[in-house]
Amino acid sequence: MAVISDQTARGAKPRDRAGGRTRARAVGLPLLLNAVSVGLGIAVWWALALAGLKLPTPPEVVTQAITLIGNGTLGKDVLASLTRVLIGFALGTAAAVPVGFLMGWYAVVRGLVEPWIQFFRTVPPLAIIPLAIVLMGIGEAPKIFVIFLAAFLACVISTFQGVVNVDRTLINAARVLGAKDAGIFARVVVPASTPFILVGMRVGLGSAWATLVAAELIAAQQGLGFRMQNAQLYYDLPTIFVGLISIGILGLLMDRILLVAERKLTGWQERR
Repeated sequence: MAVISDQTARGAKPRDRAGGRTRARAVGLPLLLNAVSVGLGIAVWWALALAGLKLPTPPEVVTQAITLIGNGTLGKDVLASLTRVLIGFALGTAAAVPVGFLMGWYAVVRGLVEPWIQFFRTVPPLAIIPLAIVLMGIGEAPKIFVIFLAAFLACVISTFQGVVNVDRTLINAARVLGAKDAGIFARVVVPASTPFILVGMRVGLGSAWATLVAAELIAAQQGLGFRMQNAQLYYDLPTIFVGLISIGILGLLMDRILLVAERKLTGWQERR
């Protein structure tokens, strides 16, 4: 028995090492490809700038970023924009999830609410700005409201689709086993809809950042969108690029956080 156990332990160690190498490759290869992609993108950008296209070179953008960081401008702008996006996105998601669940679960709620959801989805947030200014003034409220609306409309549709696409067999099986509506909702519908909700949150986050520049048209004094619009007046392309890159990096980091949460909460789901 001791010999068999020893042989089994020796056999398990190579398998463990092989599994570790496979996991390392699975993590390392995407990171390597990402780095190559970023390097190629910067190289193409630099080549276009040197070819005479009216673009600042990467060193010019880096120099301007260092200047803006040094005088505190970039930090204040990032904080202002990040605060607006986080508040608008959080409020939009908090409202979208229950509304999406109700629309998917109750046909009456769907009939009452869905036409309005579809109506406002076709109206760009930029078109809402004049109305938001009239109703809410020129403070932070209209800026956050426009971002809220963008995040809400993206997330509510995804949540609604998640509830509608729940396998009816699972619901019927739960009813046969004696589960009530509340139990079915909590134990079947919510877990099955979670991947849709998280995808909707990622799309809503992208919509929130995309709406930021339009939202900061409303009498903003700080923010990445405001800084880019102000730089446009002086044809300050390096500052515009600093704003674009900052928005892209912040959005990417927040999306990666949601992606990690998605993998943790939907570990049961098969992935390619």
